[in-house]
Amino acid sequence: MNSIAERSATDQHLPKQLPISRAIGAISQIIGLAVSQFYLIVVAVTVWEVFARYVLGSPTRWAFEIVIVFCSSAWMLSAGYVTLFRRHISITVIQDLARPRIRGRLDKFGMGVSILALFLFVDDNMMRALSALSAGERSGAGFNSMLPTFLKCALTLGSGLYLAQLLVNLHDSTRARMGRLLIAIIGALIALRLTANVLEHFGLLDSLVVPLQSLIATLTSPMNPQQYIDARSYDLGVVTLVMVGSLLVLMMTGIPLGIVTLVVSIVAALFFFGPNGVYIVSSNAYGLGEQYAMIAIPLFVLMATILERSGVARDLFDAMAIFAGNLRGGVALQTTIVAVVLAAMSGVMGGEIVMLGLVALPQMLRLGYDNRIATGIICAAGSLATLIPPSIVMIIYGLSANVGIGDLFLASFVPGLMLALMYAAYVLIRCRLNPALAPTVAELSEQTGSRITLTGSQKAAVFLCILLVIGVMGSIYGGVATVTEAAGVGVLGALVISAVRMQLNWTMLQSALVGTMSNVGRIFWLVIGAVAFVGIYNLIGGTRYMQEMFDALDMPPVALILMMMLVLAVLGTFMEWISITFLTIPVFVPVIRDLAPELGLSSSDAALWFGVLFAMNVQVSFLSPPFGPACFWLKSVAPKEVTLQQIFLGVLPFIGLQLVAIALVVLFPAIPLFLTWL
Repeated sequence: MNSIAERSATDQHLPKQLPISRAIGAISQIIGLAVSQFYLIVVAVTVWEVFARYVLGSPTRWAFEIVIVFCSSAWMLSAGYVTLFRRHISITVIQDLARPRIRGRLDKFGMGVSILALFLFVDDNMMRALSALSAGERSGAGFNSMLPTFLKCALTLGSGLYLAQLLVNLHDSTRARMGRLLIAIIGALIALRLTANVLEHFGLLDSLVVPLQSLIATLTSPMNPQQYIDARSYDLGVVTLVMVGSLLVLMMTGIPLGIVTLVVSIVAALFFFGPNGVYIVSSNAYGLGEQYAMIAIPLFVLMATILERSGVARDLFDAMAIFAGNLRGGVALQTTIVAVVLAAMSGVMGGEIVMLGLVALPQMLRLGYDNRIATGIICAAGSLATLIPPSIVMIIYGLSANVGIGDLFLASFVPGLMLALMYAAYVLIRCRLNPALAPTVAELSEQTGSRITLTGSQKAAVFLCILLVIGVMGSIYGGVATVTEAAGVGVLGALVISAVRMQLNWTMLQSALVGTMSNVGRIFWLVIGAVAFVGIYNLIGGTRYMQEMFDALDMPPVALILMMMLVLAVLGTFMEWISITFLTIPVFVPVIRDLAPELGLSSSDAALWFGVLFAMNVQVSFLSPPFGPACFWLKSVAPKEVTLQQIFLGVLPFIGLQLVAIALVVLFPAIPLFLTWL
C-alpha cells in the first residue's frame, strides 16, 4: 500500500515540506484510502439488488441512487490521492528526452496551468454545491434521495482537493525561496476567495465579504477575453484548428491529459460565453457522475484486481503451461489464451500487459524465445482487452454513441476471438518455420530439472475463474442482468475464488481496493475533461460543422469510413483513447447512421459495426509507435536487456495483423453483427 514516504527519490534534495504541505498530503492520502472502501458498499448494494430483483422478485427503490452516490463520490474524492502520488495519465516523452532543467520547467508550467483551470472549475462548482445544499436538492425520482446535492458537493470537494494537492506539489518542487513564497501567496488568495464564497452564500460577515467580492470582481473583469476578441466571428474551421492545436501543444508539455482537455474547455467557454461559460463545463462534469453504466468500469477493474492480487491470474498461466508445454511456441500460445481469459474478466488493458510482462515474459526469455516474438505477443494479446467483453472501451463508446453496451459486447466477441486466433497462428507458424525462435517448456524442464505443478486449491481457482467469466458474460449476453449488475456479481465471484485459493485476507483486499480507486480515479478525470471539451465544442456548433464537412466530401461510404479510421489512427498516435472517443464519436456516429442504408445495414447495426471498428482502431493505437502505451507498459516491467526498440519492432507484425482484421470487418460487417442477428 502506498504511503507519503513513497514520493519520488528525486524530490529528496528539495527544501523541507511545510506543516500545511504535510497536512494536505496526509488528508489526500486518508481520504483516498477511505473512499476506496466505498467500492465494497457499491458491490454489496449491487449484489443485494440482483438478489432482490431476480430471487425475491421485489426490486429495491434505493439501490440505484445509493450506488451512484458512493461510486461517484469515490471517483471524485480520489483526486487528491492520485495527485499526491502523481498517477494522472500524461504524455511525458518530451519531458523524458529533455534535460533536467527543461524537464523541471515543463513540470512547473503544467502544474501552473492546471492550478488556474482547477481554480476556475472549483470556484464555479462551489456556488452550485452551496445552492444545492441550502435548497436540499433531491433527485425527484425513485428513492428521491439528495443525489444531486451529494454529487455536486463531492465534485467540489474532490476538485478542491485536487487543486490543493497541486499547489502543494508545485510548492514542494520549487527550490527558489521567492518562488515558494509566491506560490504560498497564490494558495492563500485562492483559499480567501473560496472562503468568501461560503460566507457570502450564508450571509455571514457581509461588512467584510461584500467589499472583498466587489474588489475581486473589479480586479478580474479585465480578464474577460470577450472584451478583446469576438470568438464567434471566426470560422468554425479556424476555431477547430486552434482548439485541437492547443490540445496537442499542452499535451506535449506533460500536463495530465484530463487537465489538458479541461483547460481548453474552460478557455473556450470564456471566449464564447464569458465568465458564466464555466458553468457549462462544471455541469457536464456533474452529469457524468449520474451515468449508471459508468459504475461497471470500477467494478470490472476491482474484479480483475482481486484476481490478480490473489494469484489467480498466475495460476491461469501455469495451467496453460501444463496444457501447452510440449508445443513449439506453446508459451506464446498460452500467453494469448490467458490474455483472452483475463480480458474477459476485466476489460482493462494496462494491468493485463503488466501482469503478462511479469509472468509470461521471464518464462519466454528463459526458454530462449526471440525478444521480439515474446514482447510482440504480450503487447498484442494484452491489448485484446480493448475488444473482448467486458471492454471498457466499449462501455465508453456506448455511452458516447448512445448504443446498447450489451449489444456492443455481443458484436465485439467474434472479432476479438478472430484476432486472438490470428496472433496465435502467426506465432505458431513462425516458430514452426524457425524452431530456434521458441524452445518448448519440456526442453526447459530437461535443462533445469523443474516442473510446473498446481495444487488442488489452485486447480479449483482456475476452474472457478473460467466459470466466473462464462457466468458474467452469459448473464449480459442472455439479457439476464445489466452490465453493472453482472460486474457487481463478478466482484463477489472473484472474492469467492480468492477464498478458495486461500488468499482472501484484509491486506489483499485493501491492496485491490486502493489499486482500483487509483486506476479509476485517473480514468474519471480523463473522462471529465473529454466530456467538458466535447460539450463546449458542440455548443459552439463544432459537431454540426464536422458533420457538414464529412457530408460535403461526397465520397463513397466505405471511403468515408476509411477516412474516419485514418483520423482515429492519427489521433491515436498521440492522444489518450478516452479523449479521442468523446472528441470523434459524437461527430462520426451520426454520419455512420445516415450512411446505414447505403451500407445495407440498419441505423442501429451500423452504429454497432462502427463501434467494433473503433475499438479495433484503438487497439492499433495502443501498439503504434512512437507513443504506443502498451509498449511503454511492458517496458516498465521488462528486464533491462529488453529494449524499447525491440518492443516496437516486435509489435509491428501484430499491427499488420490488426490492420488485416480491420479490413475483414470493413468488408464483411456480418463478422461482428451475426451474433446480434440470431
